[in-house]
Amino acid sequence: MTDLPYLTPLSPDQQRSLGLTEAWPLAIADRVRFSELDPLNHVNNVAYLIWFEIGRVTYFKHIGLSSYDDGAEEPRIVIRRGEMEWLQEMRADEEYVVRSRTVAYRSTSFTLKQEVWSGGTKRADFTCVIVLLYPDGSGRMPIPKRIIEHFHQVDGVETP
Repeated sequence: MTDLPYLTPLSPDQQRSLGLTEAWPLAIADRVRFSELDPLNHVNNVAYLIWFEIGRVTYFKHIGLSSYDDGAEEPRIVIRRGEMEWLQEMRADEEYVVRSRTVAYRSTSFTLKQEVWSGGTKRADFTCVIVLLYPDGSGRMPIPKRIIEHFHQVDGVETP
């Protein structure tokens, strides 16, 4: 995987070349750093959460949900609930891919599925419910129509 760009969206062909049989709307590659290891030389559990956050922020920028510009009038994006499963350990210098896609939505929230893959094996997954709030935090904000269209056309979400 060393010829792939890190922290840059991977094409479907790049995803398939890594053993991912199904290309997702967003996948980014990176590698395990020394600072992410615990005393047993395994990746610390919190590192996976950080990787998933990097994947989420990239996904939200990619679909146009947020630019993360302080001056922009954009929704507040809040994780309402999350569930993580660690499936196989990872170690120093392993290259990995974090992939992200929306799998369901309602009027003001959606479910995002994320996975970490390395060496053709799924190592961890994270599923979370994201709620959109108005920029001032005054209440829940409906998902913009263009984002719902993306969920259908790109992520393959069926109408609820």
